[in-house]
Amino acid sequence: MDFNFTEEQLMIQDVARRIAQEKIAPTAAEFDASGEFPSANIKILGENGLMGIEVPAEYGGAGMDPVAYVLAMIEIAEADCAHSTIMSVNNSLFCNGILKFGSEEQKQKYVRAIAEGEAVGAFALTEPQSGSDATAMRCKAVKRDDGRYVVNGKKSWITSGPVADYIVLFAQTDPSKGAKGITAFMVHTDREGFHRGKTEPKLGIRASATCEVEFTDYVVEPEEVLGQEGEGFKIAMGVLDAGRIGIASQAVGLGRAAYKAAVAYSRERKSFGQPIGSFQMIQAKIADMKCRLDAAELLTLRAGWAKAQAEKNGGRFSTEAAVAKLTASEAAMFITHAALQVHGGMGYSKEMPLERYFRDAKITEIYEGTSEIQRMVIARNETGLR
Repeated sequence: MDFNFTEEQLMIQDVARRIAQEKIAPTAAEFDASGEFPSANIKILGENGLMGIEVPAEYGGAGMDPVAYVLAMIEIAEADCAHSTIMSVNNSLFCNGILKFGSEEQKQKYVRAIAEGEAVGAFALTEPQSGSDATAMRCKAVKRDDGRYVVNGKKSWITSGPVADYIVLFAQTDPSKGAKGITAFMVHTDREGFHRGKTEPKLGIRASATCEVEFTDYVVEPEEVLGQEGEGFKIAMGVLDAGRIGIASQAVGLGRAAYKAAVAYSRERKSFGQPIGSFQMIQAKIADMKCRLDAAELLTLRAGWAKAQAEKNGGRFSTEAAVAKLTASEAAMFITHAALQVHGGMGYSKEMPLERYFRDAKITEIYEGTSEIQRMVIARNETGLR
């Protein structure tokens, strides 16, 4: 790893920081309270290349590398976790899979619209009865004689589902083949047969709209198959490796925000005639937070670097992504908890952002693979045992 960032990487980081502090941070609490999708801010992110950081310029993106994506995600997440969730789905889960497996027409049609901020994308893998066990999905796509597919089924916990224009959908095309019987499709949400459920009332990341989506005799055209029939599970797992780097970056940004708030408060708040930061109990919390934050950031940058190396030379980066996601998400939960404790009663008040940080942190240990799944991935990759 090279710890010296390139001029281009620093440039995209600076752009993300400016937008985060000028546009996102001032409105984060308001969007959290209302649960409203931040459409205007998302469009600004797209106009500045942040919705397609790794997307080549010919498809409307910034043409940067995975490390640049990590740096930008951290900045956005430090301002607001919900905005970074939307950014992560569009970059990692939507654009990444189409760039790797899609046709030229699909890249121009779907990736460009998302990367330029003209549309919102989503990723539909999870179902009410199948989360970590993706092969247990029941959503089916039956191929007709004319080459079209008819989709029926339900997907749940779809980030950006209430507002998405396009969705990468995974459905069973041959249930007898298990994982090899899953196919990926491009879905247009304005087409007959597509239905959105109610927006989920979530604990955190409330401005990131989430809902169930249902398909009733929804027709997919042959040119809307992503990759080849039966490649869906492979596409999904590859995309999730990249997505985990995004969530790790998000957790680092969130942890950084909580850590900075705790340090500042420990200097300002006085008790028994001195700043609380001079007490050993508070100092121990600050030290532990700092160690976990730095470890999470370095492991996440390593994962971004590993992804870049895999793209150049081939190979996998699933272990590095899982290690980063596990470490960073648990660090975020630890740091936000400790930071809230440092703030005492004020940390429990909605007048301070600490309680929002605390609520937002929990989801990083759950989505795109729970902490338990990350441990399983890491252990299986290390031992070679299944």
